[in-house]
Amino acid sequence: MLTLDAITAAARRIEGKVHRTPLMTSETLDGLCGARLFFKAENLQKGGAFKARGATNAVFSLSEAEAARGVVTHSSGNHGAALARAARLRGAVAWIVMPTNAPAAKRAAVERQGGRVVECEPTIEAREAAAAQLLGRTGATMIHPYNDLAVMAGQGTLALEMIEDAPDLDLILCQVGGGGLLSGVATAAKGMKPGIRVVGVEPAGADDAQRSFRSGRLEPLGKPDTIADGLSASLGALPFAEIRQSADDIVTVSDVAIIAAMRRMWEVLKIVVEPSGAVAYAAAADGQVDVRGLRVGVVITGGNLDLDRLPWSANGL
Repeated sequence: MLTLDAITAAARRIEGKVHRTPLMTSETLDGLCGARLFFKAENLQKGGAFKARGATNAVFSLSEAEAARGVVTHSSGNHGAALARAARLRGAVAWIVMPTNAPAAKRAAVERQGGRVVECEPTIEAREAAAAQLLGRTGATMIHPYNDLAVMAGQGTLALEMIEDAPDLDLILCQVGGGGLLSGVATAAKGMKPGIRVVGVEPAGADDAQRSFRSGRLEPLGKPDTIADGLSASLGALPFAEIRQSADDIVTVSDVAIIAAMRRMWEVLKIVVEPSGAVAYAAAADGQVDVRGLRVGVVITGGNLDLDRLPWSANGL
C-alpha cells in the first residue's frame, strides 16, 4: 500500500533535486468558473512535467549496485526525460523505450538529458516487449512510468506542497492516465486533510480509468483516441488499488475542451501547457465538475508542447 509516510519520505529524498512549483491564480479564470482556482504549475517543473518527482524518488531509492546497472522504462516522453535526468544525477545509464509517434519535443527532451532512446511501435505491447529485451540484455532495473510504488510516492509530493500552500482547499482536480499521479495525490491529500475531495480527470478518448473506477475492476483501454498523448496509457493495477480507496470520482473531458483550456491558460496565465497538462482545468472550465463556490486545486501536469503544432492553429491537427 501507498502511505502518507512513504510520500513524506519521498519529499525529503527529492528535496533540492526538483522544483517546489508555484500555485498560480487568476481572477479572470476564477470569474469564469465561479470558484477560487489554484493552479499547481508542474509545467515549470524540472523537465517540464511532474514526472521528475516520481522518477527522482525511484532512482534515488536504488541501492548502489542497482544504480550501477542502470534503469529502463517505456514512455511517450515526460517520464522518459525525467528518468534520464534522475539517472544522470545519480551517475547511472537510462534506456528509454519510446513509440515512433512520440512528439518530437518530448524525444528531444529525453536526449538532452542523456537518455538512450530505443524506438518501438506505438502500442503498449511493443513498449513492454522492447523494455523486457533491454532488461534481459543489461540487467538494469525497470522504473515503470506509473505502476511502481516509489514513483507513486514521488508524484504524491505534489499534493503535499499544494495543501501546505493552500490549506483551505475543498477539492483537487488531477489528471489520470496510468494512475501514478492520481494515486499519489489522492493518498497524500486524504492523509493530510481527510475531508478534501479528489477527482480524477481523463480524456473521453482514453476513458479506461473512469470505467474501471465505476465497475470496480480494471477495464481494458483499447485504442486511445485523444490529443492528450501523455494520458493514453492503461491504468495500472497498483495505482488503481489506491485510487479506489482514496479518490472520490473520475470524469472525462473532450479534446475540444482540452484544446480550449490550453489556449485559455496561454492567454490568461501566460504559460505553455501541453494537452495532458490542461485536462484538469478543462473539467472545471467545461462544467464536468461543479466547482462553484469552492477553493479548487488544479494540477497542470506539464508544458512539453510542440510549438510548431499548436492545436488551435490551422496546421495544428
